[in-house]
Amino acid sequence: MIFFLYLSSGLFLGWSLGANDAANVFGTAVGTKMLKFRFAAIIASIFVILGAVISGAGASETLGALGSVNKIAGAFIVVLSAAITVYWMTRLGLPVSTSQAIVGAIIAWNLFVGIQTDINVLSKIIGSWIVSLILAALFALVIYRLVIRFKLLLKIHLFRLDAYTRLGLIIVGAFGAYSLGANNIVNVMGVFVSISPFHAITLGPLNFTSVQQLFLIGGIAIAIGIFTYSYRVMLTVGKSVYKLTPQTALIVVLAESLVLFLFASRGLHDFLVSHGLPTFPLVPVSSSQLVIGAVIGIGIAKKARNMKYRVLGKIGLGWIVTPVISLLICFFSLFVWQNVFTQDVVDREVVHIQDCDVKYCSNDYKNCEFHQPH
Repeated sequence: MIFFLYLSSGLFLGWSLGANDAANVFGTAVGTKMLKFRFAAIIASIFVILGAVISGAGASETLGALGSVNKIAGAFIVVLSAAITVYWMTRLGLPVSTSQAIVGAIIAWNLFVGIQTDINVLSKIIGSWIVSLILAALFALVIYRLVIRFKLLLKIHLFRLDAYTRLGLIIVGAFGAYSLGANNIVNVMGVFVSISPFHAITLGPLNFTSVQQLFLIGGIAIAIGIFTYSYRVMLTVGKSVYKLTPQTALIVVLAESLVLFLFASRGLHDFLVSHGLPTFPLVPVSSSQLVIGAVIGIGIAKKARNMKYRVLGKIGLGWIVTPVISLLICFFSLFVWQNVFTQDVVDREVVHIQDCDVKYCSNDYKNCEFHQPH
């Protein structure tokens, strides 16, 4: 029962992600009034849950390598701090990055318990954020030019073009929601994986793992966030940065969805590795950043007319301060939780063992023989 009480912070973060990041999958479609909000929310909710359950484990290894929270109380504070940060930024109407918030909180946990943050892993994550933003802009720019050429060649009637665009927004939005669930569910539930009390369930030929059960709960929380609080952020993305036509809205969603898929697909990653090809790291990236990157790409393709740089600057500032705010909230909260409420936020035995070369350990880690590394 205590696990589910502490899991509430993950549900809060999932709700915040749904209210913010997941909304961006259909933000441009809703902002241009091509789709009604309720219909978009239903499609996004279904596919974000499917992505979380079916393909959610892809990015968990990289985030786990940044910092492995080994105590349920510590996991609660880490996720709660990220959730508070995301909620506060959402209240301001800014498409903040949940990925940045959880990374900032994990770094705070490392600092609090005295574990050195792996700079290589952190550089990999930050580099992926930058690369994903640039890729979204490039994809949008290239796709926009291809669509313009395609329209000139085929000379599609306006009514038919409108119908194709609406259908495309639904299909691409569903793909984007699936990729979002696969890529970002680790932000919501990743720190609880190693301490989950669930056991695998076998239903005929299907094996429902403990991680999938955890990710299902997180996916449902994301879906609730989409329905209850995402409309305002959808309008921010769909209207505030750059005025989009229905066709450019489709391009933005497609560019974002493709980049999310590249950084979420374990199958694609393994396929590229098996053929000796360069791969994209399996890292949780921000759908909010990808949407903004794609919108910038459209603006560049149209020679940046009507681009609202003041709004872009405000959003960019939010991306910079998000991990810092999350780090500060988490560090202070860990101190209060441990010293005021006397709750253990770290398993010191496990941390000590991780810092040593272990020669022998019993299953419960109570009897160990180890020595300090050279």
